[in-house]
Amino acid sequence: MTVVLLHGLGGESSQPLSLFGPVIPPAITVVAPDVRAHGSSSVVGSAADFSLANLADEVALALLVAGHAATPLTLIGISMGAAIALRLALDERLDVREAVFVRPAFTDSGLPPNLRPFPVIAQLLADHGAVEGERRFTSGAVFARAAAESPVGADALLQQFRSPLAVERSRRLVEIPRNRAWSHASELAAVTARTAVVAAIGDPVHPVAVARRWAELLPDPDYTEVPSRDAGYGAQVAAIRRSVTAFLGWGA
Repeated sequence: MTVVLLHGLGGESSQPLSLFGPVIPPAITVVAPDVRAHGSSSVVGSAADFSLANLADEVALALLVAGHAATPLTLIGISMGAAIALRLALDERLDVREAVFVRPAFTDSGLPPNLRPFPVIAQLLADHGAVEGERRFTSGAVFARAAAESPVGADALLQQFRSPLAVERSRRLVEIPRNRAWSHASELAAVTARTAVVAAIGDPVHPVAVARRWAELLPDPDYTEVPSRDAGYGAQVAAIRRSVTAFLGWGA
C-alpha cells in the first residue's frame, strides 16, 4: 500500500507530512509531492497549467513514473490537495482504494466566497511585495472578516505572504481558486474508492458547509467534524488524526 499526501494552496509537502507522518504505519510507503509552484517545485507556467485537472495529471504522471501505478493507493488531501485527490480518484490509470478529503475548500463554483482572499493576496504581493503587502492586507476588510470568524484562520492567510518565493509564485493564488472541484454531481457519484470527509468547525477558508456538500455527493463517505483551530490547534490535529486512522484502520 502507498499513501499519497497532498498539500494545500500555498503549502508544501511538509504540511501533510507533519500532520499524518506520525500516525502512518512504518510498513506503508509514503509519497508527498510538491505540486507546481509549491515547495521544491520551481515550475510556474501559464494560467492553464494551474487547472486542478492539470495539477492532478502532473501528480498522476509522477506516480506512474515512480512505479506506483499498479500499487493500491490511499490518497489524503488537504484543502486544494483534497480537490486534486478527487481528480486522482477518478483517474483510471491509478488503483485508488481510499481517498480522504481533509478540510475541502473547492466546490462546483469558480472562486467561491471562501477562496476570494487569495486573489486579493496575490494582487498585494504583485503590487507591494511580501512585507508591505501583508501590512496592507492585515489592515483591510478581507482580513477583518476572516478574523471575526476565526483569528487563527485569519493568521493562516498571512502565511501566503511569508512562504518561499511568495511574489514569484503569486500566480497560483489567482488561478487555482478559480477552479471547480467538479462540474456535475455525477463526478463525485462516480468515485469508487472508499472515501472520508473531515470538516473543521469555524474555518473561514474551509467552511463546514463545503465539506457537507462533498459528503452529500460522494457515495456513502465517512464524515467527521473536528474542533476549530481557535479552540486549540493541538486538539484539532489530534481529532483529525483520530478520524483518519480510524477510517483507514491504522490504529487497529
